[in-house]
Amino acid sequence: MSTIDYEAVREQAGALSASIAQLVLGQDEVVAQLLRCTLAGGHALLEGLPGSGKTLAVHAMARSLGCSFRRIQFTPDLMPSDVVGTQIWNPGEGRFELRLGPVFTDILLADEINRTPPKTQAALLEAMEERQVSLDGEPRPLDPIFTVFATQNPIEFEGTYPLPEAQLDRFMMKITVPQATAETEIAVYERYGQGADAHTRAGNTSPVMGKQAMLDVRAAVRELSCERGILEYIRLIMQGTRTHPELFVGAGIRAGLHLLAVAKAAAVMAGRDYVSPDEVKQNALPVLRHRVILHPDAQVDGVHTDDVLREIVNSIPVPR
Repeated sequence: MSTIDYEAVREQAGALSASIAQLVLGQDEVVAQLLRCTLAGGHALLEGLPGSGKTLAVHAMARSLGCSFRRIQFTPDLMPSDVVGTQIWNPGEGRFELRLGPVFTDILLADEINRTPPKTQAALLEAMEERQVSLDGEPRPLDPIFTVFATQNPIEFEGTYPLPEAQLDRFMMKITVPQATAETEIAVYERYGQGADAHTRAGNTSPVMGKQAMLDVRAAVRELSCERGILEYIRLIMQGTRTHPELFVGAGIRAGLHLLAVAKAAAVMAGRDYVSPDEVKQNALPVLRHRVILHPDAQVDGVHTDDVLREIVNSIPVPR
């Protein structure tokens, strides 16, 4: 018998969404996906044009969760030691001192991650997968809450280093941040005209869900069991990406595990102790879009990855 109060979790998730929505206008689905990914224990890649609110959304979420927050601006000259830390000589003490890098935090924003060379990108691999880093040959554990949110610009390619497949696969979701609607844009202008500073307000946001409560919800997500029909539904979606003629590379088993985790998080946030096919269907695109590769001919024809994934998901019978 589960001891989780799913209704209480639903109320907390609603309060979290409302807290973040006060700062990040018009991005309700982006906020929901960020929360699902966080409560599922995964990392996310956010893609959107500059000024679309990516940094603000992550900052607001960190504060609403009562978590520490650090931001790294990735640049071509950034070194791995700038991410994980290094030994610094202290002349006064006559010895080296370990300076921990910004990766030692609860929520890390890796801004424009594709602007730094692969060597520095790889510095995040161990941290993201194992939630630890090795310094001087010694493994140093990160906080259990440690979560990476990375951003990248979808239109700038000059001076960038595309993320390798191995690193992309470590992101549970790729969240597309759309342009604001006309109404939202005007609301942002009005706030700015009234002297409001969104990032200052985000920094002063009171926690809605504490760190321990967040860990408890993650445990509830892990423990939630799924019917075999849901597992088969996920398997068929994965299989569909491997056999579709317009996809050169399909999704692997890790993608299926991540889709299952996000679907479970969505169910728990909705206050339910079971996963419905809708949770799988609505989260398939953000979980899969960065893991599949279009066939070269499809790319030439202007086919979009999301369109292919929608076709696959819609072609699979929903379990009853």
